[in-house]
Amino acid sequence: MENQQATLGVIYAPVLERFYYGVLGEGAWKKQGPAEAEAIQVQAKLRSPAIVAGSRSHAGNSLIKFLENIGPHQLTSMGSSLKFCLVAEGSADLYPRLGLTSEWDTAAAQAVVEAAGGKITMLDMQPLRYNTKDSLLNPFFFVFGDSSVDWSQYLEREKE
Repeated sequence: MENQQATLGVIYAPVLERFYYGVLGEGAWKKQGPAEAEAIQVQAKLRSPAIVAGSRSHAGNSLIKFLENIGPHQLTSMGSSLKFCLVAEGSADLYPRLGLTSEWDTAAAQAVVEAAGGKITMLDMQPLRYNTKDSLLNPFFFVFGDSSVDWSQYLEREKE
């Protein structure tokens, strides 16, 4: 951590023999099994239909409504930190996290995503930062590659 920002991250999925790592300002890499590590980067332009990392079986009403609002999409499921990595390697466009997580669940993955050129923002599209309050719970957030999209526009708003 430097200035409330994750700067280095390592994610390892032993069952998949998949290893991701990233250093902010230097880049991000993926190593699969015995193969050499290869540089990864986010998908900088949103695909149509969008590829969304998530899980319908664990989706709450807010996520279901969000997915309806973004229109045509393909949902791909993976373990929590690996959803970040799908965005980092360009296999997914977006990971909307509209449920509770803790800072220790996300910091390493955030470093990998941002080192790969992606963004992680709170629902107001401001950067997700660490150690900014007493609680270690994260606010809900978006992980994405195409920074030209304002994902907050697809959230269900309270009726006035």
